[in-house]
Amino acid sequence: MTEASLLINLAFVPTKPTGLGVYALNLVQHLAITDCCMLSDRPIAGHRHLPSPQGATTDAGKRGHARRLWWTQFQLPKLYRQLKTKLLFSPIPETPLWSACRTVVTVHDLIPLHFPQPGSPLTLYFRHYLPQVIRQAEHIICDSESTLRDIHRFFGPPPGTATVVPLAYDANHYRWLDLPRQPYFLYVGSHYTYKNLGRLIEAFAQTKLPDFKLLIAGVPDPRYTPALQAQVEVMGLGDRVQFLAYVPYDELPRLINQAIALVFPSLWEGFGLPVLEAMACGTPVITSNLSSLPEVAGGAALLIDPYIVGELTEAMMAIANDQRLWETLHHAGQARARQFSWEKTGYQTSDILREYL
Repeated sequence: MTEASLLINLAFVPTKPTGLGVYALNLVQHLAITDCCMLSDRPIAGHRHLPSPQGATTDAGKRGHARRLWWTQFQLPKLYRQLKTKLLFSPIPETPLWSACRTVVTVHDLIPLHFPQPGSPLTLYFRHYLPQVIRQAEHIICDSESTLRDIHRFFGPPPGTATVVPLAYDANHYRWLDLPRQPYFLYVGSHYTYKNLGRLIEAFAQTKLPDFKLLIAGVPDPRYTPALQAQVEVMGLGDRVQFLAYVPYDELPRLINQAIALVFPSLWEGFGLPVLEAMACGTPVITSNLSSLPEVAGGAALLIDPYIVGELTEAMMAIANDQRLWETLHHAGQARARQFSWEKTGYQTSDILREYL
C-alpha cells in the first residue's frame, strides 16, 4: 500500500449528493495538494483512491450512519497507520476518537443543538460525539462566522485553532441563462422542520397572487413530507403547491433561473448553499435574517424574520409586483455571488492543511 501524507475521508458522500456531499466533491477538485489519498465509494479524478465501505452513506439510512461510524472508529485508524499518514482531513465532523490520528475537520453547523429532538441519534451525536471530535482536532474549519460563534456558545473556545472558509458554487453550472420567467416561487432543500416549510406554505397561501405556484424541490422525507402535503390539502392550495422531489443536478439551473424568486426561510443554517446558487443565477432571494444567511446574502437579498409569516408574504408579493425591485436583486445577487468560488475555498483549505503536514 503506497504511503500518503494526507488522507481525505469521503465515505459519507451519497449517490445523489446534496449540501455536504456537494461541498466535499467540489472542494477536493480544487485542493492544491498532490500527496493525498481519497477514501470514497467512487474514484476522484486526479487523485489516488481507496474504496470506502459499502452501504455506509445516507443512501442506507441509519444503518449507513452506524456502519460508517463503526468503520471510522475501528478501521480508519488502521488505514492511517498503514499509509503512514501525517494528517486525516474530514469534510464533516466525523473522526476516530481517542486514536493517534491527527485531524482537521469541517464543522458546518450545530443545528441539532439549536433544535434538539429527545432520543434522536443525531442530537446524541452532536451532544456527545462532536465535542470530542472538536477537542481532538488540530484545526477546525467552519463555513461561517455564525457556526464559529455556535462552537464557542455550545462547547467553549476549541483547544485547537479555527478558521472560517466560506463555501461556494460552480460558476459554470449556476449562472444566468436569460430564460423567460415563470410565475412560481421556488424552495430547494430538505423537509426538516427547521427549514420552516410550514410557515412558507402558510405565507404563500396569504399572497394575493392566484396565478403563482410554490415549487418545493427536495427529497421527500417520510417523517415530515406527509404533514406538509396534508397542510397543502387542508389549506385548499391544490396543485398550486407542488412537491418536485429530487431535482437532478443538470436540471437545477433552469428551474432556478425561471423562478420569480428563491424562498429560503430556514430557521438556522451553517451556510445556505441554495441562496448562493440562486444569486449566481440572477434569481432574487428571500431568506432569513438569522444565523449565517445574512453573511451569505451580503445585502443582496430580502431578509425576513422567519418566525413572522406576514413578513414572508409581503416579501413574496413585493418581488412579484415590483419589477424595479426584481431588477435590483437580480443584479445585486450576481455581483455578490461572484465573490465566492470553489477555487478560493480550495486554496484556503489547502493552506490550512499544509500547515499540519
